[in-house]
Amino acid sequence: MTISPLVFMQRIVAHTPPALLLVAGMVLLHTGSAFAVHLFDPVGPAGVTWLRLSWAALLLLALTAHQLRSILHRMSRRDLAAVLALGLASAGMTLSFSESTARIPLGTANALEFLGPLAVALLALRRRRDLVWVLAAALGVALLTRPWSGAVDLVGVGYGLAAASCLALYILLGQRVGTTIGVVPGLALSMAVASLASAPLGAPQVVHHADLNLILATLGIALLFPLLPFLIDLQVLQRMRSGTYGTLISLEPAVSLTLGGIILTQIPVPGQLAGLALVILAGIGAARSDPSAAPANQPGRDPHTKPSPPHPSTPARPAENTPQPLNHVGAAHPDRLGSLRYDHEHRCRTAADL
Repeated sequence: MTISPLVFMQRIVAHTPPALLLVAGMVLLHTGSAFAVHLFDPVGPAGVTWLRLSWAALLLLALTAHQLRSILHRMSRRDLAAVLALGLASAGMTLSFSESTARIPLGTANALEFLGPLAVALLALRRRRDLVWVLAAALGVALLTRPWSGAVDLVGVGYGLAAASCLALYILLGQRVGTTIGVVPGLALSMAVASLASAPLGAPQVVHHADLNLILATLGIALLFPLLPFLIDLQVLQRMRSGTYGTLISLEPAVSLTLGGIILTQIPVPGQLAGLALVILAGIGAARSDPSAAPANQPGRDPHTKPSPPHPSTPARPAENTPQPLNHVGAAHPDRLGSLRYDHEHRCRTAADL
């Protein structure tokens, strides 16, 4: 019996505790981001980003080819527009983040990007006392960037904030695409759009400085992020309550800072550590204040939705080699994406740091 790589990966992560999976996904994500910085010299951040997006698109398109044939036939113009917008947001997010990490430390760049999903979560809150999390985030960013020191790279900070804006759009657009055509197929199509959108900025540099080692290295980084972290996130989102997810994912800037110190030897000063702590505190506070953060009664099912009785003709279990439908993640739990992520990577944050 043949099992697709996607199903094989899902089976592995399905038997791992969700908290451990989430931490592993964050480590993979920022390990890839840190190693990508080492590749900037030959082709620049835009060249490396284009290669990463292209590899991610090719890998995801290969994994979802059997699904995409039927999906493309039934997509409406509105669905197509949403996929195009999501792809453009992915390209903007990834290019901006790469340009930011080329100028400022990885931990600082990630904390700035983290303001995007944090803003989405904060906008969903309605109590006046929740403004304390906005103030904590603002003070944290000030301590991280230290504009009074005169040494801050304002261009790098600007790219970080641009990445945050694109990530916020990515979350909101990703909810729609995931609900209508499915999370993984939607990501595959949006990555293809992102690769095409970033080609004018990155492809000329890659062609001019063609290097087989560089191309293979970016393939490895594309596996570290977005593919593996995104597949991990899909499982975590189905098995963990949104409040817990939002709290744990708020630790992501700390993971980024740690890996930046280990891989890139970027050591923060005490004031930046305090700023990082404030940003993390704001993320945890926003996640715990979310009134929709309720435990799921069943994996991948909205806890407020009563289960419908099975249709008599519906088989009790899917075939062993049939991938489980994934579009319910965005449909059943939009608050989980709104409570601080994708992505992601896909992170968001699937993609591409996507």
